[in-house]
Parts: sequence; structure tokens; C-alpha cells
Amino acid sequence: DESPTRVALLDSPDALNSAFRPQEAHMCQVLNAAARTINAIALERPLDFVLLGGDNIDSAQGNELDWFVRILDGGPGPVHCDSGADDDPVAGPSNDPKDPFTPVGLDVPWRWVNGNHDVLVQGNFTVSSQANLAIGDKADGGTRDWSMPGGPVVTGTIVPDPTRALQTVPELLAAVAAAGDGHGIDAATVDRGRALYDFAIGDSGVRVVVVDTAAATGADKGVIHAADVDAYIRPTLDKAEADGEAVIITSHHCSTSLSDGSGLGGTVQEDALTTEDWQAFLGEYPGVILQLCAHSHRHGVEVIEPLGGSPYWEMRTASLVDQPQQMRVVEVRDEDNGYLSVTGIAFDFYDADDPLAAAGRARAVVDYTSKWRGTGEGTPEDRNVRLWVPLP
Repeated sequence: DESPTRVALLDSPDALNSAFRPQEAHMCQVLNAAARTINAIALERPLDFVLLGGDNIDSAQGNELDWFVRILDGGPGPVHCDSGADDDPVAGPSNDPKDPFTPVGLDVPWRWVNGNHDVLVQGNFTVSSQANLAIGDKADGGTRDWSMPGGPVVTGTIVPDPTRALQTVPELLAAVAAAGDGHGIDAATVDRGRALYDFAIGDSGVRVVVVDTAAATGADKGVIHAADVDAYIRPTLDKAEADGEAVIITSHHCSTSLSDGSGLGGTVQEDALTTEDWQAFLGEYPGVILQLCAHSHRHGVEVIEPLGGSPYWEMRTASLVDQPQQMRVVEVRDEDNGYLSVTGIAFDFYDADDPLAAAGRARAVVDYTSKWRGTGEGTPEDRNVRLWVPLP
């Protein structure tokens, strides 16, 4: 939140309401609280893995990725979510968001998914177009100065920091692959230059296929390339069908958030699939039971019924950054009656023992109650659901 690429001065209660958030500086502590909460759930009910929703970082910066990975991996060492000058707006340890802390780390494996903010500056602009700005000392669009309490928005000359350097997609994937167990990213995925991979959930007969919808060419909407479908996604689904597996697709963007790559900061991609193209493609496979997605920061569940194809469910989960700051537990169960059930339960992060995470939640509530942005709660039927799917 201290980067010179920030454009806080553009923030307004409309389409630009994501240019600045009062809770931004507390997101490292919120993420740590989320990991602590997931660990507590896993003690009561074992979890196979944690699946990210994408937009794991904000602006494709190396320091952001380092903080994120080390928080979920539990180190190494304390995490210090600060850049530029070493700020301590409230003197003393563990009492402001710029103080270092020891992360708890996830006790269950986690798997990476690319979102537009992971590969683009502010989720819109290409790394190549902003590379010099990110490591520079000019913040004309408005950034925060945490040498002062509250981190007021400032413009002009700031303290530069080389750790804010922007990363290309291959660099990002290589960094994730080098951490912990690789978090789903292996050498072949790095070579592919796209976060496209798949894995089986033990011996459950369910396979997860991770689709990279983030367009490194710019713009916030999702792009699915026909080349990716032909080279990887279709062969993977063909094999899953031959093996009798049920398939969960996961991506940052839902089908209704796909585009041709145009939009603010983007360029048209000639082989981009439309929403209808993608839905029809998945409808070719009766074994596809569910697509998990995010992007809109709003819970949602709907059945997708491609014309002439097999229906499947699309489940969208809200974001940790905006109200209601929730995650979701998803369970797939063979009901032994010819159907699978898919249960999705939304849950909050626990902050009772973490005043800095609680402060992040309070600021997100203010961002909503001030009518600066809407809520991502959706309807009750979007949050806690049990869905039914015929066995493939």
C-alpha cells in the first residue's frame, strides 16, 4: 500500500472504488488470521487442501508475493509487510500493521491460482508498462505514508524500494514453485508460463483442474485462450472422462467475467473464448460437476446449462479484502444413491486474539457502511448451500 504504482487519488464510490481501501495495510494480519482459522477448522474436520481464489497479491510486486507465501508457509522468519522506509507509526512492537510478526502458517497444503492482480499492476496494467514506476520514488497517483499514524495518502517523492520490482508470470510461477511443496506449480507449469495444472484429490475419484484466466496482456477481465484449451485443458478433461473421474474446474474468473482481453490496460486476444464458448466447452463433459471462481468479491451460486450440453454448478466466493471478508469450505460427497452432493459453507476469520486483524475487519466494515462499496454477502442461498449432481 506504499507503492508508487498506487492511484489512491482516483478512489471514488463507483467503478473506481477499488483504487484505495482503508483496510489495505492490515491485510497481512488478516491473511494470518485466516490461516489460523483454517487450521482450527482442520483440527475438527480434516481438510484435504486450501485452494486459493486468485488475486493473492495486489500489483504483481515481488515483495507482496514474498509476504503472501511466507504467511501461508509459516515463514521462514518473521514477516515484515513494509516497504520503503522502515515505518513504526505507533511506537512499540505488535501494535500497528507495519510491525513484523511471526506467521502461523497453514497446517494443510495450499494450491496456487492466478488472478489478474497477481500478474498486473492494480489488476489492469501490464508489468512492462509500469516496471520503472514500481521501483521509483515518484507517487503522483497517491500512495500511503506509514511514517505517520493512519498512513495518510500522499503524493510526490517517496522512499524507493527495489523489492517492489514487478514480476513476469514465469518469474511469479518460479517463485511459488520454489516455496514449500510448490503449491501445485511444478517445473512443467513454469515452462508453460501459465498456471495451468491438475491434481487428483487422493483416491476420491475427483480431479481438480486449475485454469489460468489472468491476462498478462492487461485488463481486469478473464481470458481463456483457445490454445490453452487445445494444448492442455481438453486433453486433461478427456483423460479424466476416460478414467471415470468427476472434475472440479477452478479459476479466478467466473464464466460471466470472461472477455476478449480488451478493457482498461488491455489488448484484444484473437483466440479468446467467450462466456458462451467456455460454458459450451465444459458442457461437453458430463463429468464436470463444478467450477469454483472468485473475482467479483461477491458470493454467488448458479447452475450453468449450456444449450445441448451437460449442466454444472458455478460457485463464486467473496474476498478476504472486502466485506464480508469470508472464505468457504467445500465438500464433495458420494451419497451412494447415484448422486454427488456439493456442500459450500461460508465462514469468517477469527480475530478475537488478533487486534490488528480485527482492525482490518473494522475498516472493511467502514468501507461498506460508508456506502463507498457494496457488500459481497450475496443472498443466504449464495453463502451456505448443498448442491446435487448426478454421478458421472
